[in-house]
Amino acid sequence: MNEKRQITVRQMQAGQSGTVIEILGGHGLVNRLSSLGIRPGKRITKVSSIFMRGPVTIQVGQTQIAIGFGMAGKILVEVD
Repeated sequence: MNEKRQITVRQMQAGQSGTVIEILGGHGLVNRLSSLGIRPGKRITKVSSIFMRGPVTIQVGQTQIAIGFGMAGKILVEVD
């Protein structure tokens, strides 16, 4: 049985991919991430993160985006 795990972008390993399930935040955060192309149903890949609460770089389609550590903790992803 192939079970999928749900974790935040913050918990993903570099190079790991998954599908955005939910954004745990208010309308402001949801709208900001949506304008960057990060919305439920989108496939993303974590490119890198800086040790100790630095920015997290993710890839959405062909675009790489750096988001804050707090934002990364509010994006729920179902990893492969």
